[in-house]
Amino acid sequence: MPATATDPLLSPELLGRLERLELVSRKVFRGRMKGERRSRRKGESVEFADFRHYVAGDDLRLIDWNLYARLDQLFLKLFLEEEDLHFFSLIDASESMNFGDPTKLRVAKQMAAALGYVGLCRADRVSVSVLGPEGRRAPVLRGRASLWKMLAYLDSVQSGHNVSLHDGVKEFALRTSGTGVAVLLTDLMDKEGYESALRMLIGRRMDVFVMHILSPEEIDPPLRGDRKLIDIEDRDEAEITINAHVLNKYKETVQAFMNSAKHFCSKRSIIYIPVRTDTPVETIVTRYLRERGVVR
Repeated sequence: MPATATDPLLSPELLGRLERLELVSRKVFRGRMKGERRSRRKGESVEFADFRHYVAGDDLRLIDWNLYARLDQLFLKLFLEEEDLHFFSLIDASESMNFGDPTKLRVAKQMAAALGYVGLCRADRVSVSVLGPEGRRAPVLRGRASLWKMLAYLDSVQSGHNVSLHDGVKEFALRTSGTGVAVLLTDLMDKEGYESALRMLIGRRMDVFVMHILSPEEIDPPLRGDRKLIDIEDRDEAEITINAHVLNKYKETVQAFMNSAKHFCSKRSIIYIPVRTDTPVETIVTRYLRERGVVR
């Protein structure tokens, strides 16, 4: 049975499965706070890294006295530092996302909530926000107790923020400092194109993932006969007759659009993930995102 707008974004069963996952970054970022993620820096975790000679002023508690007994030299034990990761979910809430059953926007919010909760459980910093000026009020969250604050923010997100992907990502880049993992949740339907927006995220040295969300009706529309098509965002109109030939050309165009986005992302080390709205969120997170290295 399809989810309705009043159903919770994440079921209790899915929350339990998400707690066992971890967000993956293909890049090494320097964390701001102590977390559960090993870094290349030396710190205070329980994971041994190396030895070095003792110098005046070092913490005497870190001296390896067994080595001193054997070598008559003072060595310090070094441990790996554990840091957090900053995870960003950027939601396209333009009017075109308010389509399908469930809508693309609801699936985007479910994915943002699922990935955000994985980060919260691992003591990462989590920012879930909508593209555009409304994203300024999104809180930066940490710790699994912040789940309800994140869900409350997502429940408040409505469609109608018809900001272009370029302007939305630019606004995000201007208000955000630091780097991390960024997941863009969008249908990529923007007459100005998506390329400049993705280039900006790469330029910010983010580890970028794109979740391209489409409904089954957009991929294989159940339409025939004379129709008037109206662009839901700018009200452009077109009258067409839909027959088998037109429908095949449309499907070829959609597939070419998806292939083009995948190719663009692949050339720039962006992970492109197509998502159909009729795929359960559990399947997307625990199978597709695992296969593409977003979580493990």
